[in-house]
Amino acid sequence: MIITLAQNSPGNSIAIAIGGLVFGLIYLSIIVLLIVGAWKMFVKAGQPGWGVLIPFFNLYLVLKICGRPGWWLILFFVPILNIAFSCIVSLDLAKSFGKGIGFGIGLFFLNFIFIPILGFGSAEYEGPAGAY
Repeated sequence: MIITLAQNSPGNSIAIAIGGLVFGLIYLSIIVLLIVGAWKMFVKAGQPGWGVLIPFFNLYLVLKICGRPGWWLILFFVPILNIAFSCIVSLDLAKSFGKGIGFGIGLFFLNFIFIPILGFGSAEYEGPAGAY
């Protein structure tokens, strides 16, 4: 009974609310950073920056940046297969900006960190890997 009263104390509820608010603000700031970084990345690649805001169209633009055909967008709706193609596109995106395989793996696993690095960093768009 004492444990139940301690769990329902007003101070505990306030702490949970503040923790939720802090988590929400951090989450929102990461999303904004990702959107702005992707916007800048799209502009570097000669694509419209606002395209990052439109679902599916943004993936189509990433495929264009990587030099892959637009119909690959359909492959992202196939379970299991979409993971393999996401990895391929991440590696191609890194190559399009002159980065190596390690950066491509980082894009695949930690895109919320590596996309802003492409957008805000000094990397320049070199074009699709096959266009050299």
